[in-house]
Amino acid sequence: MVLQSWSQEITAHASAKRAQLFLPPLLSLAAFLVHGYHPFAEDAEIYLPGIEKILRPELFATGTDFFESHARLTLFPNLIALSQRVTHLRLDVLLLLWQLASIYLLLLACWQLSGKCFSDQSARWAGVVLIAALLTLPVAGTALYIVDPYVNPRNLAAFAAIFCIVNLLERKFLRAGLWLAFAAAVHPLMSVFVFSYCILLVGLDNFGLGVAAFVLLPLGISFQSPSPAYHEAALYHSFHYILRWHWYEWLGILAPVPILWWFARIAGSRKSRNLNLMCRALIIYDLIYFVAALVVSIPVRFESLARLQPLRSLHLLYVLMFLFAGGFIGESILRNRVWRWLALFVPLCAGMFAAQRALFPASGHIEWPGAAPKNEWAQAFVWIRQNTPAAAIVALDPLHMRIPGEDTQGFRAIAERSRLADAIKDSGAVTMFPPLAEEWWQQMQAQSGWEKFQAQDFRRLRAEYGVSWVVLRQPGISGLDCPYQNPTVMVCRVN
Repeated sequence: MVLQSWSQEITAHASAKRAQLFLPPLLSLAAFLVHGYHPFAEDAEIYLPGIEKILRPELFATGTDFFESHARLTLFPNLIALSQRVTHLRLDVLLLLWQLASIYLLLLACWQLSGKCFSDQSARWAGVVLIAALLTLPVAGTALYIVDPYVNPRNLAAFAAIFCIVNLLERKFLRAGLWLAFAAAVHPLMSVFVFSYCILLVGLDNFGLGVAAFVLLPLGISFQSPSPAYHEAALYHSFHYILRWHWYEWLGILAPVPILWWFARIAGSRKSRNLNLMCRALIIYDLIYFVAALVVSIPVRFESLARLQPLRSLHLLYVLMFLFAGGFIGESILRNRVWRWLALFVPLCAGMFAAQRALFPASGHIEWPGAAPKNEWAQAFVWIRQNTPAAAIVALDPLHMRIPGEDTQGFRAIAERSRLADAIKDSGAVTMFPPLAEEWWQQMQAQSGWEKFQAQDFRRLRAEYGVSWVVLRQPGISGLDCPYQNPTVMVCRVN
């Protein structure tokens, strides 16, 4: 009987090891297929040009400050560029591999952390699977996802944050510090939130120690009243200001407090010290950053402080909260009943898939490396990359990323050419780096009334800024030579 018991234990242990080895990669691939991949969309317009500039210095003759201001604060573009030089893979292939690795490492980190909170295997896997199912869930009103459908510094900082917390709970402080240093190297702002949460974990019994991390946050930030140009840029990013959030977005800040309190009570009754500690620390963490968000939103003279974006702290909170929620669901409801797992996760994944298709309706769900883009705006950007000089300067509607069917495809990231400042992504650079405000506002004023522009207006842009090409929506205007057209847009030369 003893030998039989040992044999069963060894078999169960071996099965668990095999699951840990094979399931995270398979789960990562499944999550990738559900949530999609759009390597040049949204904030890729900020981060990819920095990589492309390192690999090909002749690119982007002008306007580099709008993306290099971010690039100078992170090693992310250098890391990706270095990996390209080492592997000699095409950049688009490399970006896909980094995205898959980011998802895998986040799920692996969540698996390790769930082991510090739950002993039951169903609970551990349910927490990880729930995170995988919710990768592109919006984080309240912060304009963030748990994991973006394109590689960027936040994705790398996310798994580093969870590994840091795992090592902190294990009291492996050197390893925790190394993960925190990696997070800071790729995304300095997100690492501040991780650091402050770790301080709370360590100093929860001495609340003043936890507060110290937050008191230090505003140091070194200018309290000068913002310029009119800066204010105009800030208007495009209302999510920085909590008073402009919708009521349901406020719910995304406040609802976690009672949920985490409930989780902490359950954990306390089960003597789960780590889970109890983490939930109580998250409640304090949430409330302090909520107050900080109110402080930077109310007085006008603090408007430039909004670039601290204190509510981006919710990103870490959401990852942990859903990991814990999945653990409780797996332990109490799902257990080893396959039909229950399917009843929960199949509709959930279907809903997330449908939501992503609605966000990118004119693009492929997964934009594979080397494949011709389905999106017609992206097709025009590819033509520009292949048929115009590297020093070309292009102008297009400053609000093009909000045009239906454009799907937030990044011009600089795809075309690898300079363009005049836009209202969506370049205004975000201005909110983070106020000295850019005047240059941004001048270029925005030069493009004011774009929808009514005629040939002479584009010639004025050529005279003032060296614009040699423009991207126009069909049917365009007369008086321009347009060597590329598709049903949606046309690319025209400005003579």
